[in-house]
Amino acid sequence: MDYKKSKSPVNTVTRDVLELWKETGNVYESVAIIAKRANQISVEIKQDLSRKLAEFASYNDSLEEVFENREQIEISRYYEKLPKPTLLATQEFLEGNIYWRDPAKDNLEEEEI
Repeated sequence: MDYKKSKSPVNTVTRDVLELWKETGNVYESVAIIAKRANQISVEIKQDLSRKLAEFASYNDSLEEVFENREQIEISRYYEKLPKPTLLATQEFLEGNIYWRDPAKDNLEEEEI
């Protein structure tokens, strides 16, 4: 998912628990799925940010020279304004854009066949 073009809210939103419950039949399972996806999104954002900031990094060993890099500041501000990974993951879950499966349930279905 492209988190930059996401329509998820930037601020915290109160969610209806029944919406989360519908997909899995268990609120806790839904929250676990959202949490795992949020971790994936967080890692993706972190790697993207690190890659972009590395382009502007200066490797001076002088401690006396401290300067601001405007490009780095603008990139950091942009990423700070993005929705949090948990909000992105929740939006994906509610839209049905997350693929998930339960290996324990898959094994039970195979044994019954």
